[in-house]
Amino acid sequence: MEMNVSKNDEQVVARKKGGLNPGVIIPILFVIGVAIYLFVLGNPGNFKPDPRVSGASVALADIEAKELHPESFMGIVYMGGPIVPILITFMITVIVFSFERYFVLKRAAGSGNLDNFVVKVRSLLNQNRVDEALEECDRQQGSVGNVVKEGLTTYKALANDTTLNKEQKMVALNKAIEEATTLEMPMLEKNMMILSTLGTVATLVALLGTVIGMIKAFFALGSGGGTPDAAALSTGISEALINTALGIGTSAIAIILYNFFTSKIDGLTYKIDEIAMSIQQSFAEFN
Repeated sequence: MEMNVSKNDEQVVARKKGGLNPGVIIPILFVIGVAIYLFVLGNPGNFKPDPRVSGASVALADIEAKELHPESFMGIVYMGGPIVPILITFMITVIVFSFERYFVLKRAAGSGNLDNFVVKVRSLLNQNRVDEALEECDRQQGSVGNVVKEGLTTYKALANDTTLNKEQKMVALNKAIEEATTLEMPMLEKNMMILSTLGTVATLVALLGTVIGMIKAFFALGSGGGTPDAAALSTGISEALINTALGIGTSAIAIILYNFFTSKIDGLTYKIDEIAMSIQQSFAEFN
């Protein structure tokens, strides 16, 4: 009994360690986002010289925002202001954790066609060929195979147990399958909350950038009295729209990918439930 508890604890720890650690990865991605904003988007090559500064080579850091003249798309994005590196970090985070979820779920699906695996295991169970079904689980090497293997192992042990009646055996079998499924779920669902959260937060942060840009625009509109500063006005509006675009784009991608991966997880859990039902029916029929 102690060995089983120890084994379960090791499985839980292994699944918790699966995937990327957000506490470590997200700060690194923020540094990367800031670096992209400063050194890629803010590269002097993305801007043309200020016409008021003839023949002079002036570093971007020494030029006021209203004096920057973007001549590329990256320069235009740079004009979005201090909220842009945060939104870039959000976008990179969505991309990184989407790749991480893709490979984790692909590994969880195991080798070979999952539908064929389900059909074959169900066919073997209908013939009470449990050992061959276990071999199929070893070949499958995925989350579905792990749960089914645990269920079939318990199936064999209970079939030879003379201390329990049939009803007690069914309860024990159901419990073993549920515990095995519970052990697999943390690995499948880990970091999904990040995609879900960014789907909402990216829009809100972008809205903050939009509001800041509009404040600047209206300030420029009113500060000049009857002759507003057209350059400052256009800069403020541009900043607002850039933040809006980045936030909406990041949010849309995050929501789409979250729903995509959720459907993948639901598909895996459905396959687990499908085979679990077959295991229970087979046990009730042959034992």
